[in-house]
Amino acid sequence: MPSSRLAVVSGTMGPVPKPPPESTKNSLRLRILHRARERWPQLDGVDVRFRGGFVYVDGTLTNGAVLPLLRLRYLGSARAWGFAIYLASSGKYQDSVLPRGLPSGGPEVALDCACGLYLADPIAWQTPPTNF
Repeated sequence: MPSSRLAVVSGTMGPVPKPPPESTKNSLRLRILHRARERWPQLDGVDVRFRGGFVYVDGTLTNGAVLPLLRLRYLGSARAWGFAIYLASSGKYQDSVLPRGLPSGGPEVALDCACGLYLADPIAWQTPPTNF
């Protein structure tokens, strides 16, 4: 199959990611829950669901409303995950870049990016200066 045909078949998202191992799933869930408790008091809870190589993260607000936030894509490492933001306007997830301009990163950065948007806290996107 020619490479141009393969690109059309797999689309812009690339091939379907393989599921992460159980140890990575457990670690990811703990990292996200810890970050939510540490940084986002507006969230009463966080739901982390795995579907194949994707991870869906919803937040539960203190009033009980459930807010879809983001989708992560397993890239073969527990350190960096592909990021997609939930678009309330369409009810779909859109592959996106994180505040530093990269399409992948740690799950904490992805959670901060989505919560910064949906909980109206743009400070979450600012990185501290590194030139001290």
